[in-house]
Amino acid sequence: MKYVLVTGGVVSGLGKGVTASSIGVLLKACGLRVTSIKIDPYLNTDAGTMSPFEHGEVFVLDDGGEVDLDLGNYERFLDIKLTRDNNITTGKIYQSVIDKERRGDYLGKTVQVVPHITDEIQEWIERVAMNPVDGTEEPADVCVIELGGTIGDIESMPFIEALGQFSYRVGPGNFCLVHVSLVPVLNVVGEQKTKPTQHSVRGLRGLGLIPDILACRSTQPLEEHVKVKLAQFCHVPIPNIINLHDVTNIWHIPLLLRDQKAHEAILKVLDLQCVGKIPREPKLAEWTDRASKCDKCQTPVRIAMVGKYTGLSDSYLSVLKALLHASVALNRKLVVDWVPSCDLEDSTAEETPDAYEKAWKSLKGADGVLVPGGFGDRGVQGKILAAKYARENNVPYLGICLGMQIAVIEFARSIMKLNGANSTEFDPSTKTPCVIFMPEGSKTHMGATMRLGSRRTYFQVNKCKSAKLYGNASYVDERHRHRYEVNPDMVPEFEKAGLSFVGRDESGRRMEIIELPTHRFFVGAQFHPEFKSRPGKPSPLFLGLIAAASGQLDHLLQRPCGVFSPTGRCICFPNANGPQRLKVQNGRVIKQLKGLVNGPYPATGNGAIPI
Repeated sequence: MKYVLVTGGVVSGLGKGVTASSIGVLLKACGLRVTSIKIDPYLNTDAGTMSPFEHGEVFVLDDGGEVDLDLGNYERFLDIKLTRDNNITTGKIYQSVIDKERRGDYLGKTVQVVPHITDEIQEWIERVAMNPVDGTEEPADVCVIELGGTIGDIESMPFIEALGQFSYRVGPGNFCLVHVSLVPVLNVVGEQKTKPTQHSVRGLRGLGLIPDILACRSTQPLEEHVKVKLAQFCHVPIPNIINLHDVTNIWHIPLLLRDQKAHEAILKVLDLQCVGKIPREPKLAEWTDRASKCDKCQTPVRIAMVGKYTGLSDSYLSVLKALLHASVALNRKLVVDWVPSCDLEDSTAEETPDAYEKAWKSLKGADGVLVPGGFGDRGVQGKILAAKYARENNVPYLGICLGMQIAVIEFARSIMKLNGANSTEFDPSTKTPCVIFMPEGSKTHMGATMRLGSRRTYFQVNKCKSAKLYGNASYVDERHRHRYEVNPDMVPEFEKAGLSFVGRDESGRRMEIIELPTHRFFVGAQFHPEFKSRPGKPSPLFLGLIAAASGQLDHLLQRPCGVFSPTGRCICFPNANGPQRLKVQNGRVIKQLKGLVNGPYPATGNGAIPI
């Protein structure tokens, strides 16, 4: 096993996660299997109980792990499926060591940070790195490890020490350290300054880690004399100094790395001939086409994102990425109008009328409305008003998790005239509980007590829009994160009034997907489809929203169940043996390409037909 460690210096927020993901893409394009690990030095066991304002969104994995958003980057870029163990936190490490101490595993020794904590970190990395993540039974060739935070943080010191020991443990040729740093430009001087990176590298060396490659973030490409200076003072060869300057979209980052021969530098440090395969030149034609296509999209599609965490875009990172994937696939330039749900409420009209007017102007000017997941009662009334506006004005609407529950409450109040209809989350004493607490949930413990991870949804109506978007599948597996659900006892009343519950769980008692059949596109999902969206395989429900918002839904629903690649040369198409890659020419399938792909649609039994 080979290891690539990505660290960060100078300031946080430099894009270590995107850099680590892009390195993975580059190595995968060279023909290597790649897995990823994210180290978060905070004491929380996982990200599940943290506010999005604290650390961005909580990303959910198939196994129910609530993890850092960077694991979402890894899954999207590398098209792999990770587990909760791929996210290491200080809380997990200390909990594991304390559990061992209580069992007597340390034979009465004094348990200390060194060696017990540091050994636990190293053993965890070695164990998880061997887990297959690409749908095969084969372990990866390379594990990309991202160390969260910034070099010099007190909380990351045990991990720094452990990783220093680890580099010697695995030996030369098996460990490559990529240090991401900042080369700023002072407006007064107008030149790129290397001193912050010099100090960062000096601090890293003082902690026992020696960088093999420098990844320098900057607004503009690095000047050649700046690279010479960095090489001289940081003791890193010029070919190993990679510039990651600002680009129009993040899909250019793997291409930047390739163009600067980053793969050659990494392969040389890792002596990758030892893994039994000769790495090839990276094949990134699809990435190149996708990045170019994204830049060329001109026709805008405006989506109003109505939520309570709109002040921090990372709070809805996966939703934004899913919208982007769908928009690019449909040749549209995504424009997101952030609408704080509180600002839509009547109380805001009295207190801050300008914010109220701005929020409603954004909502009414949008081509589609999206209400994402969330918790708590703040801004709920504004979300209900957004759902009502979309329903009454035939504006495409997608409600995710809470967004679906909101749509159900609004329907009960407006159409069924149940004025007191509510969720027991917001009004525990409501006499018309449309949404209730799930029986298996816990009201005393918050962490990892929700309905989490991949669950199966069975379509009840074959010809509904959702089923068609999923390729006329009979079921779909999507990821969940919720404590509340639609009250199954009220479902017959809702259906009688015209609300269709087109997707349910295996018991038939838990509602998963709602639709309004008479509406252009009014869909709610209890699950989170954004977590499985990929750049080349957009989430079907997000495709539906963007298609409806851009006037392409009828065409999309009439097309055979498949999604074109960004090149337009092949299509991901489900058949009896699973998704296949089919070559397309002049609108017709002419050849089946080698190898299955993990398409967004489950097998349906349909064979290949002309497109």
